[in-house]
Amino acid sequence: MSEERFGEFVLVRRHEDGHVAELVLDRPKAMNAVSIEMARSIAAGCAALGADKDVRAVVVTSTHERAFCVGADLKERNSFSDADMLRQRPGSRAAYTGVLELPVPAVAAVHGFALGGGFELALSCDLIVADRTAVVGLPEVSVGVIPGGGGTQLLPRRVGAARAAELIFTARRLEAAEARELGLVDELVEAGRDREAALALASRIAAHSPVGLRAAKRALRLGQGLDLRAGLEVEDAAWRAVAFSGDRAEGVAAFNEKRKPQWPGE
Repeated sequence: MSEERFGEFVLVRRHEDGHVAELVLDRPKAMNAVSIEMARSIAAGCAALGADKDVRAVVVTSTHERAFCVGADLKERNSFSDADMLRQRPGSRAAYTGVLELPVPAVAAVHGFALGGGFELALSCDLIVADRTAVVGLPEVSVGVIPGGGGTQLLPRRVGAARAAELIFTARRLEAAEARELGLVDELVEAGRDREAALALASRIAAHSPVGLRAAKRALRLGQGLDLRAGLEVEDAAWRAVAFSGDRAEGVAAFNEKRKPQWPGE
């Protein structure tokens, strides 16, 4: 395993085969509250992972025992002027869009508190694995703002408009079992197993064609919100991008020869 640090608070781990990587939130003294500096580091880490053609799946994890991420650093923001708030906004957005726009499948490994911007980082992933200690929610209206890291758009895509409205307007927190029941998380595991389970899921994903994975993610994301006819055009464009690839040729050959594919990744 290799490690690369982005600033003080974010670590990227590449696992042995290089196909699974972790984006590690590492600001334990603040329960991973996202400061201006940490936001820049998240964006930089995501940019590096997105440019790495060997990476096929990313897991977002935390080093804090009791929290995935508690959201924006409100202590830092308490000192902001209006001008400061405006200046920090592009950097803050870049952190969330960095995770959202990773070109490969992303899995969040959530334990403890994942609130506000912390839960929005998880929502920016394709899949969320949570352990039974998880507490999630978007409480921003309780402090006079709104979910500004994608929450008002990503949550209704998961749970529907009315359910998202109820959760955002009431600012309530959900424990793990209810979060799983309502579809806010995708897999629920025993306490302390979220990272292990998320890495196992990422490894299963990463066994498949890197060309196929990237194209499938692109089609899923671009097709959201479109009518069926437009969505099928998005799918057709993604199909054309993979149909003549080396991965497609290798996948078919490996199937017929009853062997494990050796993906060229092109």
